Amino acid sequence: MKIIASLLVFLVAAIHVAFLVLEMFYFDDPIGRGIFNTTPEDSATMAVLAANQGLYNGFLAAGLFWGLFAKKTDVVYFFLGCVIVAGVYGAATASGTILIVQALPALLALLATLVARRSN
Repeated sequence: MKIIASLLVFLVAAIHVAFLVLEMFYFDDPIGRGIFNTTPEDSATMAVLAANQGLYNGFLAAGLFWGLFAKKTDVVYFFLGCVIVAGVYGAATASGTILIVQALPALLALLATLVARRSN
């Protein structure tokens, strides 16, 4: 179970690295406009905000990688909790898809990590 938990935490971190790249470098690009369903005018106006959001996603990924590779389970719990809260908030305020793409993988990783810790 420990391997599954680690893989799920790694997946959540990798997803947030992808968010960083998308929001910081491709938001005002046809790729980003297609994903976020924005016009060129809207994406140009919002690009700085999206880049800032991407940076925060990078911090979440860094925290998850730190906790995972330093074997600091409490750090992993904290950052997975942050991801879940951000996903729930994003789903409530922006798009329900965020619940599935962001919060659900983090919740699964958190549950797997809790189970793996209890089985030690």
